[in-house]
Amino acid sequence: MDAKKYNVADVTPRLRGFLETILRDAHLSLSFELAAGEHTHPDFEDPDIVVRFSGADTDLLLANKAELLLALEHLAMEMLRVPAEDHSRICFDANDYRVLRIEELRLSAITAAEKVKRTRVPFHFNPMSSRERRIIHLSLRNETGIRSESTGAGPHRQVVVMPAEMTTVPEPIIRPLGPPRGEGGDRERRGGGPPRRDGRDGRDRDRRRSGPPRRRP
Repeated sequence: MDAKKYNVADVTPRLRGFLETILRDAHLSLSFELAAGEHTHPDFEDPDIVVRFSGADTDLLLANKAELLLALEHLAMEMLRVPAEDHSRICFDANDYRVLRIEELRLSAITAAEKVKRTRVPFHFNPMSSRERRIIHLSLRNETGIRSESTGAGPHRQVVVMPAEMTTVPEPIIRPLGPPRGEGGDRERRGGGPPRRDGRDGRDRDRRRSGPPRRRP
């Protein structure tokens, strides 16, 4: 990364007021501190500023792959008008989640590279943010026999690790999040059996067993 473009003294007044307002209005029991970025890994770029959260609601902040933490970070970037290419210069973290995530991605990248070298079949990672895709690319920059490329667009953009001789980047693999609402949700299908052909549910079971309903006089 180039020389630092952002420093704590310049960013703190605006960012502190912004975060204090959000945390208060959301009734989140969290505190935070701003510090200059540290050199935590020799292979990856370091942020100019790190915002570290702590407090009773830290688990909520990190739930579902740190969804809330990343959302707060994104909102802060918009408020500060940080251009997309500089988003990695300001990092939100709690309980060293980002450091541990870098190590997880690095190991995943190495494992994927070994598999591609062995099978010569491309490997697709799940869609991820541009910051995490960059970690995968940096992890594999010194590997031989394979290369990594980003493919897809928007929320489906993902990294594919492929044999170095492959000239065409494979299309992204779009995995459905689950069956559409109304499919796969009836009692019979949840229990492992096929849905009833007549579309009725178990409430008519006794009626079908005992024959047609009696006619009233």
